[in-house]
Amino acid sequence: MASVSFLTRTVARRSFDSVARMSRVTHLGGARFSSYFTPAHEYVKVDGKIGTCGITDFAQAALGDIVFVDLPEVGDEFAKGESFGSVESVKAASDVYAPVSGTVVEVNEILSDEPGMVNSEAEGKAWFVKIEMKDEAELKSLMNADAYKTHCEEEAH
Repeated sequence: MASVSFLTRTVARRSFDSVARMSRVTHLGGARFSSYFTPAHEYVKVDGKIGTCGITDFAQAALGDIVFVDLPEVGDEFAKGESFGSVESVKAASDVYAPVSGTVVEVNEILSDEPGMVNSEAEGKAWFVKIEMKDEAELKSLMNADAYKTHCEEEAH
C-alpha cells in the first residue's frame, strides 16, 4: 500500500501543472475572472460582485473519483470559511468551505447528475456555486495563483 506522503507528492506533481497554467486573470467563456485560492483548496473566480466557487484541481486529484456533490440552494447565505457543501469520492468525503462571504445566486445543477465532472473540469465547467459577495475586501486574505502553487508544493513535502 502506498504511503500517504507518496500519494501527496504524486498528486502535487500532477496538480502543479494545472496551477502553473493559471494566472491571476483567467478567461472562461469569454469573461475575465480574477482567481483566488484558500489553503483548504477552494477557489473563487471573481467577476464584479459575483464569485464563482468550487474546489481546485489539486483537491479533486487528492480526493480521487468524485461520486457525489452536495450543494446549497439559491438564496442560502454563508460566511467566509463556513461549510457550504460537500464532496464524496471513492477515497473520502470532504466539506467545501466558502472562500468569501455571500449569498448563493446560482448552483451548478449538472453536478447532481454528473459529479465526476469535477475530476475533469474542477476549475472550469464543474464550478459549484456562484455567490454575490458581501465584502470584496475578504479577497485580500486569499492566495493568488503563484502563492497557491507554492502552498501546494509545501503541503506535498
